[in-house]
Amino acid sequence: MNNKLTVIQAQLKLEYYCSYQERCHQEVVQKSYELGLKPNEVDTAIVHLLQNNFLNEERFARSFARGKHCIKKWGKIRIVNELKLRHISASNIKYALTEILEEEYQENFDYLAKRHWETIRESNVLKKKKKFCDYLLRKGWESNLIYEKWQEISIEK
Repeated sequence: MNNKLTVIQAQLKLEYYCSYQERCHQEVVQKSYELGLKPNEVDTAIVHLLQNNFLNEERFARSFARGKHCIKKWGKIRIVNELKLRHISASNIKYALTEILEEEYQENFDYLAKRHWETIRESNVLKKKKKFCDYLLRKGWESNLIYEKWQEISIEK
């Protein structure tokens, strides 16, 4: 008995895969190969998904930026780098960043910075500053924002 999926069966599985969560092209191509499709069948499946609006790179990028910023409190640098890793075009990355409102961006940064500063248990001020800065840089926040916030917090304390 042959367990290989037909192209139609694989397309249905890929439609479901794309419908319960936004996906980028790279993820769908990888999933297609996992389902056992050949390169020409993958191309056919991708075209089908694009034509039927199951796969939309701009929509993915916008959703990704919104979600990572609101839920994981990532900064713009991290979001851009992660989208580039997923081979998202520069124009779609630009559109994705418009999903983040400047006021909300600043509020999230302030909240994250204050919360993290208070959780660092370090008596040496320089070590505490380094831990604070490293954390926010890993989260993808701009260094000028981090420096300004550190100045503000260190004056308060």
